[in-house]
Amino acid sequence: MSITFWWIAFIVIFVIVYAIDLYVTDHRNDEVSIKTSLRWAGTWIAIALIFGMLLYFFFPQNPDSQVTTSKLMGIKFISGYLTEYSLSVDNLFVFIMIFSMMGISASNQPKLLMLGIMISIVLRILFILVGMELVERFHWIIYIFGIILIWTAYKMAFTAEDDNVNPEANVLYKLASKIFPIDPNEHSPHFFTKIDGKRYITVMFLALLVIGSTDILFAVDSIPAIIGVIKEGMTGVLTLPEENFLAVSSNVFAVMGLISLFFALKGIMGMFRFLKHGVSFILLFIGLKMLLSFFHPVAEFFSAHSWISLAIIVFTLAFSVLLSMLISDEKKIEEEKAKIQELEKKLSDQPTHEDWETEELKKKLQQRK
Repeated sequence: MSITFWWIAFIVIFVIVYAIDLYVTDHRNDEVSIKTSLRWAGTWIAIALIFGMLLYFFFPQNPDSQVTTSKLMGIKFISGYLTEYSLSVDNLFVFIMIFSMMGISASNQPKLLMLGIMISIVLRILFILVGMELVERFHWIIYIFGIILIWTAYKMAFTAEDDNVNPEANVLYKLASKIFPIDPNEHSPHFFTKIDGKRYITVMFLALLVIGSTDILFAVDSIPAIIGVIKEGMTGVLTLPEENFLAVSSNVFAVMGLISLFFALKGIMGMFRFLKHGVSFILLFIGLKMLLSFFHPVAEFFSAHSWISLAIIVFTLAFSVLLSMLISDEKKIEEEKAKIQELEKKLSDQPTHEDWETEELKKKLQQRK
């Protein structure tokens, strides 16, 4: 099975999964439940991991390499996929905040999310191909990528995401809102409307501009990470077409299924509270490896033991999620307590003859408790 076969298999799987994911979330009577979203997200993750295992066992041997190509391809694919998937999940949190700050209705969110993911895929593929070619021609660029990853890790660990999300400060947002009048209907499902013969842009269009420009920043963060994973160890082990395939396929698989995961994350964000700290550690680890690859013993060690990087990535992600589940968010607990006290006060002040309102307050109070 040549690499062409694997490219065809990858493209076919992506098209099928993307179409199903879009259909499931778009053709619904109401908002997708957390349970259903997690089930679909788990299915897409399983498909990606199975694809990695197939690479591990069946990818053809590179005649110019003394290392077993199939095992290396499988390990690097799964390492790259998990790294990029964790970055994509962190990026979804930003999308959720953008939708919330701009007041995007739940019915319009899937459409924006779909377009945002497509823009992300195009940008990532473009950046990957350019980045891989640059590293192939000028190896010293990999050290610059290493520095970028270490800086990204620092920003991610010590900067609150709320500080990075301000739609109205976005350059494209400000430029478009100055050139075109904005449709007063905040929940319009269109990007452009006409009122009395005059063309207006909508909040949907402004949100797309913010998401598109944010995707560029995401690509700048994620591409050095995947290049660091693929280029790990000594050079010349894999061919450039094999490296490009790994980088593109693991990145695209990482954004595949994000539409369904989006609906789950809105309800279980607390489970991923420490995810960005775990991701920042992974980026720091990859960045340091890229810088230390200057020393031959380090490069040779990671080339011969690529499974170590995969083990560190898996352990870090699992530990960050476990930590999020075990350590309570004190701020949210205090907010819930305040809401419960407010409901109890309303209930105590409620006149006894307004039975239906009393019952509604009791239901809300029970849900909070």
